[in-house]
Amino acid sequence: MGYVAVKGGIEAIENAEKLVHFYRLKGGSPLLQIQQIVDQLRFAVDKVMGEGALYCPEYAALAIKQTEGDLIEASFLLRSYRSTLSRKYYSLPIDTSKMRIIRRISAAFRDIPGGQILGPTRDYTTRLLEFDLMNEDTGSASKYIEELLNQIKIKNDFQDSAIPSFPKIVEYLKREGLLIGSKKSDSQIFDITKEALKFPCPRSGRLQILARGETGGLLALAYSSMRGFGDIHPTIGELRVGYVPLIIPHPGGKGTLYLGEIMVTEAEIIASVKKDDESVPKFTLGYGLCFGHNELKAICMAVLDRSMMSENPKNPAENQEFVLYHIDGIELSGFALHYKLPHYVTFQAELDRLRALQQEGGFKNGEQS
Repeated sequence: MGYVAVKGGIEAIENAEKLVHFYRLKGGSPLLQIQQIVDQLRFAVDKVMGEGALYCPEYAALAIKQTEGDLIEASFLLRSYRSTLSRKYYSLPIDTSKMRIIRRISAAFRDIPGGQILGPTRDYTTRLLEFDLMNEDTGSASKYIEELLNQIKIKNDFQDSAIPSFPKIVEYLKREGLLIGSKKSDSQIFDITKEALKFPCPRSGRLQILARGETGGLLALAYSSMRGFGDIHPTIGELRVGYVPLIIPHPGGKGTLYLGEIMVTEAEIIASVKKDDESVPKFTLGYGLCFGHNELKAICMAVLDRSMMSENPKNPAENQEFVLYHIDGIELSGFALHYKLPHYVTFQAELDRLRALQQEGGFKNGEQS
């Protein structure tokens, strides 16, 4: 059987695209509204914003709707759109100690100043299907919200502004000389969207790549370190979720300009002991921060951040090049999916070579002739 190039054309491609829309709409159910996705699929929206590297819940929701819930494809769309936008300003570094917290926990200390704030989490609930959700309606949802707000005595909406800010837990360890602090660098921040990746990659570049990495990819590599292919032994010093202000230098060159708030998740892990420049044994710190509410990603970021600081990398999670080239879901999926494109010529060449080898070896139809 010979393989020949299959002839296709614009008409076939256009019809394929029409079928995509048909399969999304053919069920006849009420159409998903963008605000519904923003409100009720917030984890998916946050994931797409992080991997798409653009903070815009509405556009992330649009991408999710357009791709029928394919989150990597949705991230791809959002990052593509981001690439069309002009870069007008760099924001000033955010001060997460002033975060308006909705959730804050520490696995290192039970009693922390301000207390542990569980916030919105399923960490302590049973993993069972809630069949009541199959019959959920607007009336029952409104009744639930009303009862909850009455219970916690909140009169108007959720009143996020009433939530106080809290100091960072790791600062206490630093003041006691138990933690190696991060060294401040005077060098320019490495911008991964404008500069080609190089090794060793500056930490600012590593953190950017981790921040837009795919959560599953980060998890796989971080888990390899947790299982023993690494020796950092992480403990969560603090995990916090909340809103931080976004501030840019004033375009007029005088002062700063407040743009608004974004939600982020921040993780600081306390890791294995090492000696600092003064040969004093201290804890080390791994750091992770990403858009939205994505605790798993922030923790894995922090683990990998610390792993890549290893002075003698021996394991995959400690190797910068291995980690940074294998966590970008969009890059990875693009390469994997390109195999769906026609490879007729290359496969034909391999087929001819295999036939020639069999003929030289005296085989016919895969058997000894």
